[in-house]
Amino acid sequence: MPLQPLIGMTLQELKDAAKGLGMPAFTGGQIAKWLYGAGVSSIDEMTNISKKNREILSEHYCIGRMENVCMQESRDGTKKYLFPVSNGKRVETVFIPDGDRATLCVSCQVGCKMNCLFCQTGKQGFEGSLTAADILNQIYALPERDQLTNIVFMGQGEPMDNLDNVLKATEVLTSDWGYAWSPRRITVSSVGVKDKLKRFIEESDCHVAISLHSPIHEQRAMLMPAERGMSIADVVRLLKTYPEFCKKQHENTPWDTQDNVSRQRRLSFEYIVFDGLNDSMTHAREIVRLLRGLNCRINLIRFHSIPNVDLKTSDEKKMETMRDYLTSHGIFTTIRASRGQDIFAACGLLNTSTSNK
Repeated sequence: MPLQPLIGMTLQELKDAAKGLGMPAFTGGQIAKWLYGAGVSSIDEMTNISKKNREILSEHYCIGRMENVCMQESRDGTKKYLFPVSNGKRVETVFIPDGDRATLCVSCQVGCKMNCLFCQTGKQGFEGSLTAADILNQIYALPERDQLTNIVFMGQGEPMDNLDNVLKATEVLTSDWGYAWSPRRITVSSVGVKDKLKRFIEESDCHVAISLHSPIHEQRAMLMPAERGMSIADVVRLLKTYPEFCKKQHENTPWDTQDNVSRQRRLSFEYIVFDGLNDSMTHAREIVRLLRGLNCRINLIRFHSIPNVDLKTSDEKKMETMRDYLTSHGIFTTIRASRGQDIFAACGLLNTSTSNK
């Protein structure tokens, strides 16, 4: 029987594990400090735990650290790592350095059930959800771990489709006994999954990013089958029930001039801009109508071509026109820089179907 990994366990679980092996509960706190504070590679490095107890612990548990099996580096400095996971498959993780910021794009599933038309991960199909240990290992075993300033759950998979493990991973990341990160350093994305998105908003303080891609129901359903399960209109209605995501009634200024921008939990919408499909002024006006009243921002994203999909990215001028229109109508909008495209690490390109054979 394989040893259970310690990575991914909460403080209470570590205390329960220690007590179950006949050790005092405070040993669980010591283990947590070695795991999430020191990032040890072996139980034997936990030197303030007696040798006897370390030996007992090693009979039942392992650290759970799994090193990457491959790394590719882009011309722009982006690195894509291939990590093994507990079901025998592999996932891709992307490290994006940018000046004094360094963002890690983590995966939460092998493949994805959502099958968005424009996404290579969706073309892979679904090959299993990651455990909390699998998710955290992408950080724990990352060579650049100490450089990280931000984490985004925007890799392979739909976070709301693996919500329990995503919440557990973010609990470890944000708790004082864990990595002690501010939840404002973590963004979790979603296409919108009924009931799950509501639960995430209420159980987590991390930033929220919604995959929008079209404000028009029929068109979004063509791009994203998940629209039929929870429409973007339903998503926005849900978001508007939370005051933290809403503009104050007296605020008529653009998002980026409000005095609480840096401190407030952030809501953003991801919008891949396709040439001749969703880049018109009609779409821009519909976005303004849809999101009216929300304190949010929009990230416009270039489409990266994938096989057998007849879509093209919009040109720069149209994207700039849409950005300027949205910002002038109170929705701060940016055009996201494309990173790692030459190593298939850019948005929508992650796929491990070949490496998992």
